[in-house]
Amino acid sequence: MEAQKVVSKEEDFFEDLRRGFSMLAKFLFSKTMKHISATVICLIQLFASQPARAGGPTDPQELEAFVDSLLSELVQEYHMPGAVFALVKDGELFFAKGYGFADLENRKPVIADTTLFRVASVSKLFTATAVMQLHEKGLLNLDDDVNKYLTLFKIDDSFPEPVTVANLLTHTGDFDERMIGKETPDESKVVPLGLYLSKHMPPRYAPPWDQYCYSNHGMALAGYLVEVVSGIPFARYVDENIFHPLGMNRSSFLRDPLLAPDIAVGYTFRDGSYQRLPYHYLYDAPAGELNMTATDMARFMIAHLQKGRFGEIRILKEATAAEMHKRQFGHHPRLPGTGYGFFEISENNQRMIGHVGGLYGHGSLMFLLPEHNVGLFLAYNSSGETGKPDVIPIFGSRFLDHYYPTGEDAAPNGPMRNSDSARFAGNYLANRYSRHTLQKIEAFFAQFRVEQTGDGTLTIHFPLNFKEPSKWVQIEPLVFQRVDGDGFVAFSEDRSGRITHMFIDAIPIQYTTKLRWYQENAFHFAIAGSSILVFLSACIAWPLRALVSRVRGRPDAGTRGNRIARLLAGFASALHVAFVLGFILIMPKAMGELYHGVPPVLIALLCVPILAAILTAGAMVFAIPAWKHGYWSVAGRLHYTLVLIGAVVFIFFLNHWNLLGFRF
Repeated sequence: MEAQKVVSKEEDFFEDLRRGFSMLAKFLFSKTMKHISATVICLIQLFASQPARAGGPTDPQELEAFVDSLLSELVQEYHMPGAVFALVKDGELFFAKGYGFADLENRKPVIADTTLFRVASVSKLFTATAVMQLHEKGLLNLDDDVNKYLTLFKIDDSFPEPVTVANLLTHTGDFDERMIGKETPDESKVVPLGLYLSKHMPPRYAPPWDQYCYSNHGMALAGYLVEVVSGIPFARYVDENIFHPLGMNRSSFLRDPLLAPDIAVGYTFRDGSYQRLPYHYLYDAPAGELNMTATDMARFMIAHLQKGRFGEIRILKEATAAEMHKRQFGHHPRLPGTGYGFFEISENNQRMIGHVGGLYGHGSLMFLLPEHNVGLFLAYNSSGETGKPDVIPIFGSRFLDHYYPTGEDAAPNGPMRNSDSARFAGNYLANRYSRHTLQKIEAFFAQFRVEQTGDGTLTIHFPLNFKEPSKWVQIEPLVFQRVDGDGFVAFSEDRSGRITHMFIDAIPIQYTTKLRWYQENAFHFAIAGSSILVFLSACIAWPLRALVSRVRGRPDAGTRGNRIARLLAGFASALHVAFVLGFILIMPKAMGELYHGVPPVLIALLCVPILAAILTAGAMVFAIPAWKHGYWSVAGRLHYTLVLIGAVVFIFFLNHWNLLGFRF
């Protein structure tokens, strides 16, 4: 695999890294060193197999060998065309290197100080830094109602407590999720940030500080406050007050024409091959639009590790930086919380702060270890392969295990006495989903499953295999620890002792609600499935009965009323079946297109249940006359009634999932 790197002066410059069979790394040097001896190659490989270096990296060459080996493995398994890694330590760039290709088709290599990566939600750290700059200047108060600064639109007053600036930076404004129409492949369609938010800011679903709920729109609103208070566009403010002072000349929230040729192309891996993805512009730019090089990110990491200072330049006062890094909110003392912009991350008994990012075709990770004065950055240009765990937690864990391993006493000794793990078992729904748009259907895929095992422990399954299933043992009331000692899960209960919520040590924080039986997927699938069976029975039985009667020369001589009743109920049933079939065929593709807006084919499909509901209402008019005047046999009347009940139940089902009407 081709590679380019930037390293400290004292280390040798290794150039080409190629992945070999059985995921063993072989290192090839430049043309002048093609005939290097096998002995030296073995020494290089030895670096990659050295035991864990407790206390952090101390040798850039050893770090390079470790990262080369790890990324060689991950690139092959998770299908990443290119990646870049940077590490800073003690106020300096310790190591940075590019791997693979920024552009596969043109064989353009990743170069650490040249190639720009889309860092996605890591952008939020720069937005939070900009807000804190204005705060320390007295231009923005973190405890102020955000509506104090807004004139183009206002945040709704659904709850007595207002949303403050601090709520935006800690994701505790508790805004509903909205992903429809948040990006476009056409730069000419990008609208000003304030105009976008005035039309698409999602409603609030809980009072502020009630729970952590990650919100792109909340952080985008924080970026808009920077515009309003400073009087200049957000991207320009960040450029003048963060990028320029730090010498970050290859970073931008805009797709700068001078930098665009060096932006890594995003890819997805499907059907055994890489598929090139177009560049998409985000309307909520402060939440995820940043493009930058790894060496530029290194400067930002150093500034935060040095408490706002980079060399002689200061972008934040020391007290302001400390406030950003300090824990501002959390659900349980055992679990990580959040600072202003920064996540708390806890692993291997290390407190880290940072962020992760993900866009279609891109992923990133940045975290700082303040106690060790170390910062790490990883970015890559692939969405990987569906169904596999995310690369980010795997890379982070392997790095920490190597350089900051836990002691042998980290694992819990065994289950707490009188542990009643059965009451924790069930399905839990993460709170980040859309409650007011048709994307509510994605809540089907946002559920955690907690299983009781025979030895008193719990097994937690993450949605969409984001992480491998993990085993947990209870160590104190309502608190469980992973059996390998790494991480905690806490629960809450109501006054009756029923478990109500689960808080998971994850990135970002996961606040989940335990579902009752009628809220679980199985119940809703049962409703939908039984309704469809009833509709199919009407679609098949009634026309078949009419056909048989005609063949036998005894056409149905029923009244006009009973014929209309069955026509209405039959067409309603057929429309419901057609909607389900259309939904299955259209939605997998349409759900992805929703990020750009609602496709016309989906709008047309949503007309079907509306028409079915109207026909169902008409059929209901004949329900009483059917029994009163003896339409059909008793079995026929029962079947008709069952069809109507199924239709009404299915209409409520569609309404629950925001599929009745045009809820965009």
